[in-house]
Amino acid sequence: MNWDLILLVVFYLILYTIFRIYRNKFEVQWKIFALYKTKIGIQLMDKIAKKFPKTLNILGNISIVIGFLGMGLTIFFLFKSAYNLIIIPTGPPGLAPVLPGVDIPGLPTLSFWHWIISILIVATIHEFCHGIYSRLINVKIKSTGFAFLGPLLAAFVEPDEKQLEKKKTKEQLQVISAGPFSNIVLALILLVFIGLVISPLASNMVEVKGVQIASLDNNFQINKSGILAGDVIEEIDSVKIDNIDDFDVLKKHKAGDIINVKTDKGIYEIELGNNEKNEVVLGVGISGYKTEVKEEYKKIYPVYAWIGLLLFWLFNISLGVGLFNLLPLGPVDGGRMFYVGMFHITKDKKKAMKALSIVSFIVLALILFNMWPFIWKLIKFIVSPLMLLF
Repeated sequence: MNWDLILLVVFYLILYTIFRIYRNKFEVQWKIFALYKTKIGIQLMDKIAKKFPKTLNILGNISIVIGFLGMGLTIFFLFKSAYNLIIIPTGPPGLAPVLPGVDIPGLPTLSFWHWIISILIVATIHEFCHGIYSRLINVKIKSTGFAFLGPLLAAFVEPDEKQLEKKKTKEQLQVISAGPFSNIVLALILLVFIGLVISPLASNMVEVKGVQIASLDNNFQINKSGILAGDVIEEIDSVKIDNIDDFDVLKKHKAGDIINVKTDKGIYEIELGNNEKNEVVLGVGISGYKTEVKEEYKKIYPVYAWIGLLLFWLFNISLGVGLFNLLPLGPVDGGRMFYVGMFHITKDKKKAMKALSIVSFIVLALILFNMWPFIWKLIKFIVSPLMLLF
């Protein structure tokens, strides 16, 4: 039973119930965007803007540069991923929705609580920084709050757009780029923290109990020994095996020698052989290490691992949201940056909007193309049970 998907469905049912009960307090735009407006955080945004104007101006200029560089990087990534899918149609999708219960190759499973906490933190920081920079240039903030873009949960800050449009190009770009820039900065901070603090502490809490076998070579006797792929080699001739370097114990043997190999399933006698380099080997491929939590950390490790995984997903989601928002796509920050930049160049709103429309269409097509393997998988998942009815 997939509890993450169940919790996700329950969560959305609760939100939909709240929406129906307090329908008159929500503002619905384009039939898919529902906003619940408040005044929360506006005073704090104002205080920060007034206290650190010089620092914020410097960071704002940096955010503009990073914003346009990120825009170029994400477009390049979309084109590259699309090219890879054309070359290898059966390959993994270039993009996939980051939702609880949805498997993404190469990443651990995203739990419901990790997802919802990460989204709330990322969205709040993103919108809060938009608000700070709006107040920095004396643009009124009409409201703050949370919103639903279809099934996606979001936060928002609503500056006075008419006031914002009258500001200088650089000031407008500072406000717009502040959100994605804050997400990228948060991701970098988390990356450093995970690398310098979380990972070393986690390594200290566990000990290696052997190396895991990924595959067996049919040309060697180990393939007939009873050892299977997935077993863990713990000792060779009573020598503890903690990493690949410990296989140097084989160097004192020659092909044809019989050794004792202890795995997590039992002890086996294995005849050694030579590989193509005339090296003495067992004839196995290694996939990784088996680790076990040290006795003194067994009570706290589950909590520590949960927090570590939260920070890992917070890093991935923050970076993903930051870069995605830099795409030159109509409604997102990158689209607004592209429009402001084109208007500054052309001095013509119609030309700037036309350029944005063309680029948005190309980017949207690339997104859908890159997600096609996932979309096709989802279609088959939905259609397959229906086919059994006929």
